Amino acid sequence: MSDTKTVSSSRIPTAQLVLCALFAALTAVCAQIIIPIGPVPVSLSLLPVLLCGALLETRYALLSMAVYMLLGLAGAPVFSNLTGGAAKLFGVTGGYIIGYLPCVALTAMLIRKWGRAYWKQCLAMAIGVIVCYAFGTAWFMVTKHTGLMASLSACVLPFLPFDAVKIALAAFLSLRLYEPMKRAAHL
Repeated sequence: MSDTKTVSSSRIPTAQLVLCALFAALTAVCAQIIIPIGPVPVSLSLLPVLLCGALLETRYALLSMAVYMLLGLAGAPVFSNLTGGAAKLFGVTGGYIIGYLPCVALTAMLIRKWGRAYWKQCLAMAIGVIVCYAFGTAWFMVTKHTGLMASLSACVLPFLPFDAVKIALAAFLSLRLYEPMKRAAHL
C-alpha cells in the first residue's frame, strides 16, 4: 500500500503539466516580440517568466522554464528571432535565459511567503529580475570580456523601464488570473 502512495504522490498532476507547457510555450511566443536595441534585445519573454513564478508552485515554475530552455537547447526556435541551439543558449545573452530559472524560483517562493498583495508581488518579481540580471550580466562579462559598468550600461540600464512595466503588468495579471486558474486547475 505504501508503494502505491509513493508512486501516486510523485506523479505530476495533468493540470500542472498543461500549465508548465503553457508557460513554456507562452515564453517562446513572447520571446519573438522584440525591439532590437544593442547586444541584448528588449523582448516580452520576461513577462510570462514572471507570471509563471507568480501563478505556479516553485517546482512547476522551474519545470516550465527548464522545458523552455531544453527545447531551445535541442534546436527548437523558441529564443528571440526564432533561434535555438546550444550556441544561442550559451552565447552572449544566454545568461539571461539561464537566469529565468532562479528568477521564477525566487519569485514563486517569495510570493508564497509574502502573500499576493500587488506591491508584494511586484517586490518579489523585482528581486527575481535582479537575480536574472545578475546571471545574464555575469555571463555577458565573461563572454564579451567587458567590465561591470560597461556590461550594466549595455545589458541592464536600458532595460530597467521596460522591465518595470513588465513587473507591474505581470503582478496585475496574476491578481486577475490566480483564483480562476486555481479553480480551473484544482491547484
